Amino acid sequence: MSFTDLIKPHKLTAGDKVAIISPSWAGASVFPDRYAAGIKQMEEEFGLIAVEAPNAMISAAENADNPQKRAEDINWAVKNKEIKAIIPVIGGDDAVRLLPYLDYDAIRANPKILLGYSDGTVLHLAFMHAGVESIYGPTVMAGGFAENGGMMEYFKNSVRRTLFTTDVIGKIEPNTSGWTDEELPWRDPKNQSVKRKLKKTIDRKVLQGTGKVRGHLFGGCIEVLEMLKGTPVWPNKEFFENSILFFETSEEAPSIDYVVRALRNYAATGILERANGIIIGRGANLPENEMDRYEQAFFHVVQKECHLNIPMISQMDFGHTDPMFLLPYGAQAEIDASDGSFSILENAVI
Repeated sequence: MSFTDLIKPHKLTAGDKVAIISPSWAGASVFPDRYAAGIKQMEEEFGLIAVEAPNAMISAAENADNPQKRAEDINWAVKNKEIKAIIPVIGGDDAVRLLPYLDYDAIRANPKILLGYSDGTVLHLAFMHAGVESIYGPTVMAGGFAENGGMMEYFKNSVRRTLFTTDVIGKIEPNTSGWTDEELPWRDPKNQSVKRKLKKTIDRKVLQGTGKVRGHLFGGCIEVLEMLKGTPVWPNKEFFENSILFFETSEEAPSIDYVVRALRNYAATGILERANGIIIGRGANLPENEMDRYEQAFFHVVQKECHLNIPMISQMDFGHTDPMFLLPYGAQAEIDASDGSFSILENAVI
């Protein structure tokens, strides 16, 4: 597999039908009000029509016991000619169980937009294995669409420029309006109208490196990527040549030791030495100064242990904090370590 072989999906237009799937946790059955809010805001803002996959609304218990049903919903969505994109309800922790049941030939023959983050990293690597570009981004219930009190402008702009136009995405401006990882309980529907408290934006931080570098994008949630190493969908070493890696951590906030050990694996398998740069998402649910320690962990492994001076930028707006920008797998991107700027140099859709 080569990133140059990835097929781009077709762009979205108002009125398009999008498939809603539950590839991980069946959150819609547990918090139906939150799910309904996400669908409503997505349809009203972008003019999309949500179509629930056959098993999208089954109970959490039945969903957990039936990875094959979950995979069948993805196979159904890619084969359905009316469906233009596939959007997970939410993440979870066991989408890796779907890999044996996915129809990779059908995915390649019917390239469609796939969104999702966190446990959705599994599906992105599955699509990449099938030869189709997908996009690290929102789910229905978390990551933008169901944002309390309405979607954030930074997020809406990223969705439009990534999914609804064939133009080059271009420079990703820093979010200056504040960010949040506040958790308002979804069991109380009243919280849906309460805007979450925003934290003051911390400027992007250049951890090391000089000048500009370019490379194709690969990455996801660190913990989920660890589940995928050694599976049939994990790319070979050559895929990582001239890559830009993007990493973020889940709301479970893994330990510093966990992050260090994961990064050492990328070093031991020859991936870090092939990469041209790294971008790091803001950490969610972290104690004070813990993000600094994450950054130190990256610097320690990449610089001190591997003696690599590739540019690394932290405090980026993707992953488990809001608002987020979207990242297309395999797309050429550029890091400028002189000012911490980041650009995506091509279109995500055709």
